[in-house]
Amino acid sequence: MDFQTPLAKVRGLGSAKAGTGHFWMQRITAISLIPLSFWMVGYTELLLSATHEEIVSSLATPLDTVLAIAWIIAGFYHAALGLQVVIEDYVHTEWMKISSIWAMKLTFLFFALAAIVAIFRISVLG
Repeated sequence: MDFQTPLAKVRGLGSAKAGTGHFWMQRITAISLIPLSFWMVGYTELLLSATHEEIVSSLATPLDTVLAIAWIIAGFYHAALGLQVVIEDYVHTEWMKISSIWAMKLTFLFFALAAIVAIFRISVLG
């Protein structure tokens, strides 16, 4: 059963076949951020009253380093997925939509890499 109008058939408008993957990745990152965010809030509370040496020694433990990096990756990826949907829905000029999505993804990638490098520098170099 086909619900497209003849004009939509000619223009090739219809499903891009990529929405399902995007939908599931957004849900998976949201679910993974729940326990990671609880850990991050508790960890941040501990670090607020800690000295510099205590913070460095805490981030030197593998579990805290891995959880912090997982929170950064999941958080930035989830934010990029959500902002991409907003841009696709509200920016109607095609070249502006594409350039906005690319700029947003590159910006988020830069900040995620900067955060990961900072954590590695603290955990490894002290």
